[in-house]
Amino acid sequence: MAVLRCRNATLDDADTLVKRSADIASTMDDYIAGHPPAVRARLSAMRRTIRQHAPEAEERISYRIPTFHLGGNLVHFAAFDHHVGFYPGASGIAAFKKALAPYKSAKGSVQFPHDEPLPLELVAEIVRFRVAEQATSGRSPPRPARKGS
Repeated sequence: MAVLRCRNATLDDADTLVKRSADIASTMDDYIAGHPPAVRARLSAMRRTIRQHAPEAEERISYRIPTFHLGGNLVHFAAFDHHVGFYPGASGIAAFKKALAPYKSAKGSVQFPHDEPLPLELVAEIVRFRVAEQATSGRSPPRPARKGS
């Protein structure tokens, strides 16, 4: 698999460095590594934030983008020319509609522009909401039994 790598690229160069559909990553590490350093840093921050608030979720590539899976797709994120896309599903967007108002959004997605700081605390709140939602929907996997239980 070919991965685009440009060590000295800036966010301004991101327009020409977005991955082609033929350059599909097979892991989250590969996906992040295929972007310019500034974009990589933003993607890594999203990944850390999501991982911190969904520690039991499995990392995978789904729909060609990084995905956290917990009894179903929990959230996705991806890099684009001018923004990082975050996909918590329709319920995640609806529940945080007011907080997400400053950002361009659609039914199940929101765009965080590259020229603005990532709202990582808001991402954390949305992830916690989605984890709780998955747990109450019966879609999250059962927790392993504790020793001595």
